[in-house]
Amino acid sequence: SSRKDYEEARKLVEYLLEHDPDSPLVDMLTARIDAWEDNAVEFEEFNTRFEAGKNGVSLLRVLMQQYGLSQSDFENEIGNKSLVSRFLCGERSLTFDHMRALANRFQIPVSMFVD
Repeated sequence: SSRKDYEEARKLVEYLLEHDPDSPLVDMLTARIDAWEDNAVEFEEFNTRFEAGKNGVSLLRVLMQQYGLSQSDFENEIGNKSLVSRFLCGERSLTFDHMRALANRFQIPVSMFVD
């Protein structure tokens, strides 16, 4: 598979999730997308860092670094900067609603945020 195939598969999954979420193609395509992301050179650093942390907060930190984001960039998904800070330092845990919003923003499965 190529990067182009990967992007086309992601677009098709997005379309199917909006128009035909029960389609068996969703599971098939997401499995192929996951496999490509697990093996693609461009995801190697991300995968290594994620495996090292293996929890929602670690994943959030990696995503923040990868996308050049700060604590104030998560108003819509988590809340204000001080609340994001409390999650990052371990004072609070991400709720399922936070995880779902973050997963939607970064187009990744919610399960990646579950500790």
